[in-house]
Amino acid sequence: MKTYALLTQNCEYFRALFQSGMRECQQEEVCLRCVGALGFFVLLQVLNGERPVLSGDQIVEAIECAAFLQVPALIKHLINIIDSENCLLMYHTAATYGAWELSRHSALFIRDMYPDLQEEVRALPRQLQGHIESLPPSSYMVVCSHSPSSELLQDFQRSVCYLDEQTGDWKVLTELPKSASTTMAGVAVLDNKLYIIGGVHDVSKKVVDAGFCYDPATNEWCTIRSPQQLRYNFTLIGHEGCLYAVGGEYDRKVISSVERYAAADGSWSFASHLPCPAASVASAKAMSRIFICLWGAKGATEIHEYVPEKDQWLLVTTLVHQESYGLCMVAHRDNLYVMRNGRCNDFLLCVMDRYNLSSGQWTAMTGQYGNSKGSLFTAVVRGDSVFTLNRTVTTEFTILDHKWKTRREMKGSGKVGSMYTFLLRLPEVTTAAFTAELSSVQTRIVT
Repeated sequence: MKTYALLTQNCEYFRALFQSGMRECQQEEVCLRCVGALGFFVLLQVLNGERPVLSGDQIVEAIECAAFLQVPALIKHLINIIDSENCLLMYHTAATYGAWELSRHSALFIRDMYPDLQEEVRALPRQLQGHIESLPPSSYMVVCSHSPSSELLQDFQRSVCYLDEQTGDWKVLTELPKSASTTMAGVAVLDNKLYIIGGVHDVSKKVVDAGFCYDPATNEWCTIRSPQQLRYNFTLIGHEGCLYAVGGEYDRKVISSVERYAAADGSWSFASHLPCPAASVASAKAMSRIFICLWGAKGATEIHEYVPEKDQWLLVTTLVHQESYGLCMVAHRDNLYVMRNGRCNDFLLCVMDRYNLSSGQWTAMTGQYGNSKGSLFTAVVRGDSVFTLNRTVTTEFTILDHKWKTRREMKGSGKVGSMYTFLLRLPEVTTAAFTAELSSVQTRIVT
């Protein structure tokens, strides 16, 4: 009965089959001629809450099963396990069976790793190859900490910039709205749109009572509602159609409240509070799961997971390092990387620990990373690479089993102050339009 309930709840095919009044409703056995046993077994694993790592044969049969039986949960699991080793197989198979959501995510992943996978991509059918090449790759972005600008003063530092990887230079994408603040604000990306919420006006820490959203597809900003609880120095997380405003401060007091913003209707609602008050919380998303770091006593860094379906915070694991706390966290595949300062005279150096979600094991990453290699506290993962940034240098690392290996170095941001870094997919027309506008402005200034 449990398997029957799982199948009818999660598969349109079985809902139609067992609720149609046809003879299959009364049969003890039903023969599925178009689905392999291997794929069906993977389906049952996923519906039972497991997260299996799949071989190539399992991936092919699982995609066939998901497409034929119309199982969103299985498609979601396959999307979560896309990596550089299986992305081409995922893409080709999903396109073959018409699993379009999986095909799209696989194509975007391949596009982000195109320089590394170019030879393999050429082996795909020409139509699939052309589709990948038509997609915009993710660009490494930065916006620095700025207070609202005077209407009478044009501040060219108040800009969102992107890394031109062909030239190694940082270029301006768009200017911040004059009333927007990125000082102690929440900054996140959701559905390829940039959101900036809250922030403070000045040292008085008066909160900006507005939110702003930038859409690179139209190259336009719009305003959105603020959370019901005004806050600053908080963490903003974009996940599956929602923004989460996590913790922060208000009136110089640390708070534990969490609010959810539904992008579909523009509404804010309260979610489950944090286990304790916390500000400037480090966060990461791995396998479509939300994780945060909270500081405990005696150098403890606690990793908690937020489960939206249950509106619960769950303690996952605790890492203890005396006098050193997790300050930044990123995810790659099923690994969480927690970055922290060194101890005592090594305080300015960054060290890392890796937590594997599948095995539940911690591993100390070899090496130490100083400011000359970019600040790890600005780390952003794209494919199998990590980008970091400081004022003087932008560094791309390759993620290896026990360390990050320097791949290349480019120009730094040239800016001072706190930095928010993230990824956006930029249509060529957006960057071209801004370049033309900037050129026109510069011409008028010279004239």
